[in-house]
Amino acid sequence: MLKVLIAGTGFAGQGHADAFRAAGAEVVGMVGRTPGVVRDVAAKKGIAYSGTDWQQALKVCRPDIVSIATPGGAHNDPVRQAIEAGCHVFVDKPMTESGETAVALRDIAQAKGVKTAYAASFRYTPSVLHARRLVAQGAIGAPTEVECISHFNLERGIPFGWSHRAEQGGGRLNNNFTHTLSIVSSVIGDRILRVAGEVRDDLGRAPIVEGVHDFTKRRDFIPKDLGDPALEWGESNVEWSYTVLAQFQSPFGDQPVSALFRHGALIPRFHDDHIVFYGTSGAIYLKGHYGSGPLYLWDGAWREHPLPQDIAEEMPAVAGETEQCWHYLVREFLRDIRGEAVEAYPTFHEGSQYQQIIDLVRRNCSWTELDGSNERREKRP
Repeated sequence: MLKVLIAGTGFAGQGHADAFRAAGAEVVGMVGRTPGVVRDVAAKKGIAYSGTDWQQALKVCRPDIVSIATPGGAHNDPVRQAIEAGCHVFVDKPMTESGETAVALRDIAQAKGVKTAYAASFRYTPSVLHARRLVAQGAIGAPTEVECISHFNLERGIPFGWSHRAEQGGGRLNNNFTHTLSIVSSVIGDRILRVAGEVRDDLGRAPIVEGVHDFTKRRDFIPKDLGDPALEWGESNVEWSYTVLAQFQSPFGDQPVSALFRHGALIPRFHDDHIVFYGTSGAIYLKGHYGSGPLYLWDGAWREHPLPQDIAEEMPAVAGETEQCWHYLVREFLRDIRGEAVEAYPTFHEGSQYQQIIDLVRRNCSWTELDGSNERREKRP
């Protein structure tokens, strides 16, 4: 049985542990920052080994696989050490805090010959898998453009943490765009030709609050009075809104496909978040920011298209779309490690490519400055 060591004790760490167990692996250890927390979580999950020293855990547990479920800024050293120990690596998004470190890890993994998986995993929601099949079957003709729109209206008082800092793997590109880029790549093809974009920090700062451990419960710690003069504040240095334009070369058409990725984390939505794939003879609409809602097919009129039974039967029987997607990718990863035939899944190749794209977009170098000389002037008699 393949042995797995988990880095991280929060929502992702516990979710990864459940996914590997469900796929038939043995979770032999868990590592976290705080002794009491990692001890309690490991006991709750029935994991024999717990500790705070990653290198010691690698020596004691001797895992076949490591699963990295910490914020992206803490990925580089543990991943490098695991690869050097000969472990296969499953890493949650973002892969690291920068394109440079992500590329270095990709190259080290390739040289060592270990397998890698990169969990930009919402490409495995049932409706996205359905859309992928329909596009491949020619249901919309040749793809022409894609539209990904989401507005989350997040609370500005969410406590300061890793999500507010670029060096810790925060920002909406790292934690939203990675998923939508993976979704679009899986449906229309993964050859990305060009990219341009801009980002904006709409937040500026966030209150510093003690006691936040589980990322999914951070709203419970929002201060009741954000105007309290005794509050301490941390500075955000990441984007909370972004617009990215990309061109893909799809195997299903001759012309490049235009894609728009638009996200505002602090902005209220009016209509539903959605992903739409347009083509020369039809279109596919997926409801929801990661396309996990119903699928509608346009062939002269919009009609909801039922999920094929075989796709429904392939989905892991777990609650929560995040957890379901982790389970799906982990299952594919383990099958590959065991030598079974599997379809391509996201690896460090995609992870490093996405981090390089994020670096480019964050530079905000896509603008052409206008000095006013190009303004139209009316001729006077």
